[in-house]
Amino acid sequence: MATANIKEVARHAGVSLGTVSNVLNRPDTVAPATRQRVLDAINTLGYVRNDSARQLRAGHSRTVAIVVLDVANPFFTDVVRGAEQVVEEAGAMLVVCNSGEDSARERRHLELLEEQRVRGVLITPVGHGPQPNLDKLIDRGIPVVLVDRGTGRANRCSVAVDDVLGGRLAMDHLLDQGHHRIAYLGGPLSIAQVADRHAGAAAALDERDSGAELRVAVTTNLTVAAGRRAAEELLALPARQRPTAVFCANDLIALGVLQELTARGLRVPADVAIVGYDDIEFADAAAVPLSSVRQPRDQLGRTAAQLLLEEAEPGDAHRHRHVVFQPELVVRRSSDHPRRARR
Repeated sequence: MATANIKEVARHAGVSLGTVSNVLNRPDTVAPATRQRVLDAINTLGYVRNDSARQLRAGHSRTVAIVVLDVANPFFTDVVRGAEQVVEEAGAMLVVCNSGEDSARERRHLELLEEQRVRGVLITPVGHGPQPNLDKLIDRGIPVVLVDRGTGRANRCSVAVDDVLGGRLAMDHLLDQGHHRIAYLGGPLSIAQVADRHAGAAAALDERDSGAELRVAVTTNLTVAAGRRAAEELLALPARQRPTAVFCANDLIALGVLQELTARGLRVPADVAIVGYDDIEFADAAAVPLSSVRQPRDQLGRTAAQLLLEEAEPGDAHRHRHVVFQPELVVRRSSDHPRRARR
């Protein structure tokens, strides 16, 4: 069945096209009786306005996009939820795109979003080098805000967490527990957050001059399966070389490690302590509740969306800002087991 058009609505209501347009866009300018006659015609004919065409004529969209590294990661679910609330309150819609940690896929998403003339893009980029695709969007007048990623650039806003500090918090905790053989699990290191968390942990270890060792096991992604594989590699080491504690780049890696250690009959934290990162909901619900470095996930999404909508407003009042939140360590049973210092 063909959809009724605006001309048919005007003819049915006995008014001009301009009057129908005013009812749809500026209803307060139309007399109540006339407005009701148009609304009755719309209901009778089943007219649905073509908002895409209207937005193209106006030169802007009511669609905001967010491009995340892994839509299956609960961390990004919480970030999206925070952003969505702000976007919907502004009368717009949030579209979620998943790059899957693939730069080529990320580029395709950005090209399509540019074609759709979205109102703006929230993104956690795959890499931390030059970002020509983002520069292209900005040159086109489409605002871009980096999420969970800092930036030194003056032409875009960013919202991030101090991941170097987060790495320090995790390492200091494990050293305070008396661990000397510690592993850092996560990857790839091309992901800025992963590299920063490792840098913070390494710096904390160096500053303590404790003689502790940090073994780095780079994973191909940040999933539970990758955590299990990394744990298998660590357990294959001779007992005297095997880490007594692991700091994981995110909670999914940590959950995979916990699963593998438990399956092999090792005790957490008595045999191996675990600290994760993000403090997703599943961390506290794990069989052995996970210690984790907490990020304000919902607040990251909300703040990023607010910055984007501010920038999308007409005029030149907007000033780019770089917001950095502070992480905190949440200690639970997976690492709360002081050890006697031994090498």
